[in-house]
Amino acid sequence: MSTDPSQHKALSALCQGETEEHWIEALNDGTHVLIRSLQERDRLREFQFVRHLSAEARRARFMGGFNREDLTLLDQLMDLDGHDRVAYVALAHVDGELHEVGVSRYAAIPGEKHCECAVAVADDWQRRGLGTLLMQHLIEAARRNGFKQMISLDLASNYGMHRLAKKLGFTSRYDNGQFSELTHELDLSR
Repeated sequence: MSTDPSQHKALSALCQGETEEHWIEALNDGTHVLIRSLQERDRLREFQFVRHLSAEARRARFMGGFNREDLTLLDQLMDLDGHDRVAYVALAHVDGELHEVGVSRYAAIPGEKHCECAVAVADDWQRRGLGTLLMQHLIEAARRNGFKQMISLDLASNYGMHRLAKKLGFTSRYDNGQFSELTHELDLSR
């Protein structure tokens, strides 16, 4: 990936006329990405992103397998309202085309002021700070929308999420003596 300044200009050009919040962020290696709310116009990109996640990344994100062609899942991922169900997408120019390279999302837990969150980053974009940026924007949105706690349920073998959760201030625990899954919790009132 190049750190070419034209990347920043190209992403800035995409933002012309945007009325929704968005950020052009530099990753640890200097590559720029556009982060904004996931929108209906991203449906095909989201579908392609999920389809092209590696088996390991799919297992970590969805805690198991799923049918890559499952349109029901895509409908669920695209069912966003900006308050109880929020998602941020990271977009980057790859070989001259705009691609989704990461996404973070939360969904309200009914009857509580808690939300469950998740993040996924394309394999070749991991360990560059993208997951951190996506989650920071997501955490801020959850706070703005009045949530008091953010929760992430993850496989115990998802070490990337464990490191990210710790970095962002989440506490972690095993539930009910089950050592195959971890619950990460973040107090949003701080």
